[in-house]
Amino acid sequence: MAPSPPPPIRILRSHAAQINAVSFSPLDLEGKTNERLYTGDADGLVVVTSTRTFRALASWKAHNNGLLGVQEWEDSIITHGRDNKLHVWERVVAPLSVADMAGPELSTTGPPLRYSLDVNALNFCRFSLLPEASEGGESRAFVAVPNLVDSALVDIWRIPQKDRIHAAIGTTAGPKLVDPWPSGEGPGKTGKFNCIRFFASALTGSVMSLRLFNVPHPSRSSASQLRVVTAYENGGLCLWARTEVEKETSVQGRGWEALWQMKVHAEAIFALDISSSASFAITASADNLLVRYDLQENEENTQGRTTTLINRTKHPGNGTLAVSPDGRVCAVGGWDGKIRLYSTKSFKPLGSLDYHKGVLQSVAFAYPDSASLSLSNENEDEDEFGPEEKEKRSRWLGSAGVDKRVAIWELMDFTSGGGGTKK
Repeated sequence: MAPSPPPPIRILRSHAAQINAVSFSPLDLEGKTNERLYTGDADGLVVVTSTRTFRALASWKAHNNGLLGVQEWEDSIITHGRDNKLHVWERVVAPLSVADMAGPELSTTGPPLRYSLDVNALNFCRFSLLPEASEGGESRAFVAVPNLVDSALVDIWRIPQKDRIHAAIGTTAGPKLVDPWPSGEGPGKTGKFNCIRFFASALTGSVMSLRLFNVPHPSRSSASQLRVVTAYENGGLCLWARTEVEKETSVQGRGWEALWQMKVHAEAIFALDISSSASFAITASADNLLVRYDLQENEENTQGRTTTLINRTKHPGNGTLAVSPDGRVCAVGGWDGKIRLYSTKSFKPLGSLDYHKGVLQSVAFAYPDSASLSLSNENEDEDEFGPEEKEKRSRWLGSAGVDKRVAIWELMDFTSGGGGTKK
């Protein structure tokens, strides 16, 4: 008999409205990971919680409408709201020890606002952040969001300069959406299909989700190529690449090429994530399909094709998903409040987590601790977490939804080859 799913190790009740966004802090300037948990709700409230004490460090109304996304970047916090604003705030720093928490006053006014961008939030698509290599000590990053005028197109901004580097990606005609089942049989079981590239215009609808990344440039050994994968209202997915090398900026989508476009889902794609290596993407929708798309360059890609792995699950209605940092596991949040874990290689079920009541809006994996362990830790004596505890924290999964609660789960080590969720 299979063991029952484990309960969450922590439940947080810091919100009075539906929670739309959850994220952990990445490796920070102090050389630590997963020190803070960020959550944002439908009323525009952002809460920063210390993962050492599970007490809120700050709680403030960041937007006049619901949150779409919240993420820590360097010494800043980026929030994206339905009020058509993207704000960059000064980071809230957690105390280094429990002793420092002996009576802090919760910040309700929020940290200082550094700058803002006017964006288009009509289609509920959250931003995608891609940090750039630092030049002269200044940190820079690309931010991809839907176009200011047309929700079917994409803009890319550079922060902190607030420059729109690329405008209206998708204006040029892309490849025709290819039906992977030309005979009409549909995906009766998990299988692999090829998408062939045919250039023609296609009505995709609004961009529902996107991910920005770069890869080694195919023709310049010392350069990288910017790419963005976009999920659409009609159930299609498209991979765009910046092919122009002479100009740094673009308008009307010039210098961008659609490498391939695939339509598998019958409904709008509600969830998209890519592996940290940018080797594959996974999508979920209102239908019962999970689809993995190959993003890597190979012989099929050079011929205008991409390979997909399609899994027809028994659970329709999936609104959020996340790929683990090592790329092995995919967590899918359903409309029934359950989280289902799958192998990204085969879509083999690895277990399920059941706590939430109602639709799940966001799931997020914690960051691996290997990066911080490799640093010279001058404050090791002040850090009460040993290597074993840090390793456990790197296996956390955060989830939230319409029940206004945040659950933190501790997953098993899937690198050992086992299945299920325990510990």
